[in-house]
Amino acid sequence: MKLPLSWLAEFVEIPKSESVSSIAEHFVSVGFEVESIENAADNIKGPLVIGTVIAIEELKDHKKPIRYVELDCAEKEHRFVICGATNFLVGDKVVVALPGALLPGDFAIAARETYGKTSNGMICSSRELGLSEDHSGIMVVNDSLLKNGDDAVKVLVIDDPVIDIAVNPDRGYALSIRGAARELASALKVPFKDPADSTLPTNLKVQGKSKAIEVVIDESTGANLIFLRTLENVNTNNPSPIWMQRRIQKCGMRSISVAVDITNYVMLELGQPLHAFDADKLSGRIHVQSAGKFSKIKTLDGVERNLSKSDLLIADDKNPLAIAGTMGGLESEVTSDTKRITIEAAHFSALAVAKNSRNHILSSEASRRFERGVDPA
Repeated sequence: MKLPLSWLAEFVEIPKSESVSSIAEHFVSVGFEVESIENAADNIKGPLVIGTVIAIEELKDHKKPIRYVELDCAEKEHRFVICGATNFLVGDKVVVALPGALLPGDFAIAARETYGKTSNGMICSSRELGLSEDHSGIMVVNDSLLKNGDDAVKVLVIDDPVIDIAVNPDRGYALSIRGAARELASALKVPFKDPADSTLPTNLKVQGKSKAIEVVIDESTGANLIFLRTLENVNTNNPSPIWMQRRIQKCGMRSISVAVDITNYVMLELGQPLHAFDADKLSGRIHVQSAGKFSKIKTLDGVERNLSKSDLLIADDKNPLAIAGTMGGLESEVTSDTKRITIEAAHFSALAVAKNSRNHILSSEASRRFERGVDPA
């Protein structure tokens, strides 16, 4: 479990005298093996700033996409750089390494002539910054709190040590910031602020009431608890706040969409896996049951899977919706067109989820936690 120090510090009063290495030693003292300590900022030197894309010129006659990008980095003049990525638009905020910067792998940034243009810096992907293994495109950081020219190391909280601990099967609670923070507080003999005790903001307004969803649980399957809540008028095209994206990233996961990011964030903080369904793709009651009459499901990874009658599923009156505790179904996934979302939180038998994973040779962040035991409270 990757543990960003800044996240732990929200729930543990870590004495200022404690170094990162001594904090790691405290985890060892309570029975955890520390696999690594990393800080992405250690491998980044020099100017790294936030910039806004002002214009994009598509350069022709090349074997691959090449763009000449105009950027506003809050300097006297706009900056122009060559970029091979295509996953950004005019108006997007990006991370720009200016000449003189040194990125992971001792990659020095300098002004250079290429493709018949002068490239005065580099637009960075999260992989090039050492923040994740995602190299599908450059890092887009659309957040109203970020301003052109901001120090990216500071505003993206790149200077944040991450302690990676090994979690044994009998200590599944530590696959969460909450569980790990509780152990650290005990080792340090300092107060622990339980995130589960947090109250909702007083200015939170709930308008109207969603129609209740009827649930049918076959308790012989080992499932005994499920909560569902439907959210109306959702805009799934809004990006997750950058602080949430960065925390998810530091824990070794990828930011996907606002709906998925929120469910993953709760899982990482509290240890309770959640799943989001497109509410308009659900039909009738929700069932927690063995597969029974259902023979196939196409999961979120695009694989059509044959179901055995003993597989534990979440289903509606017509279709299977998810392999319970393991992976959701593609037909009910949240997309950019989704307007209503049903959030599911459940307590599944560790044995049932382990069987699901083994039957389908399918492991997920959710199944890792359910197999080790999730607190039903």
